[in-house]
Amino acid sequence: MSDRAALLKGIRVWLVFFVVCLVLSGVTAFPLVHELRGTEEALRTLGAPEHLPGLMEWIERVRDGLDTADAEHPFLLYGTDWLAFAHLVIAVAFLGPYRDPVRNIWVVEFGLIACAGVIPLALICGPVRGIPFWWSVIDMAFGVFGAIPLYLVRKKTKRLEALTEAAVPGAAAVPAQ
Repeated sequence: MSDRAALLKGIRVWLVFFVVCLVLSGVTAFPLVHELRGTEEALRTLGAPEHLPGLMEWIERVRDGLDTADAEHPFLLYGTDWLAFAHLVIAVAFLGPYRDPVRNIWVVEFGLIACAGVIPLALICGPVRGIPFWWSVIDMAFGVFGAIPLYLVRKKTKRLEALTEAAVPGAAAVPAQ
């Protein structure tokens, strides 16, 4: 396998991994009420109330809020439907880098910026909305862990770009930003 083919394969594997995670993250935002009820039951079965009382209190509080919203104000949950949809739409954008990583590296860079944006969002909006700090840390981890495959894709794409330019003498290189 040539260096170019190996780089392209590595890029595509990481992109597929990232897109699958993004889609799963989005799809799970649709059935929040049912998921949270199931999560609470599972945590009780595992003995979490005795070992992790803070976690259980938070899960119960969130489940109670979602139950109330679902019963009395279901239109509020429409916001999480849009959140889920946004994840799916963003995932579609990564088809561009999958097809042509060098030309569409901007999508990967956009994803890295979005991952970085998760951190200030969690640090600012979490306290404003009464989210426990430890939960904000979990939210921030999504940005950090999302950035890892995108960073690797960007690095491999830059190497692929260099290989492509070296293979085509006289090709006009786009200056790095």
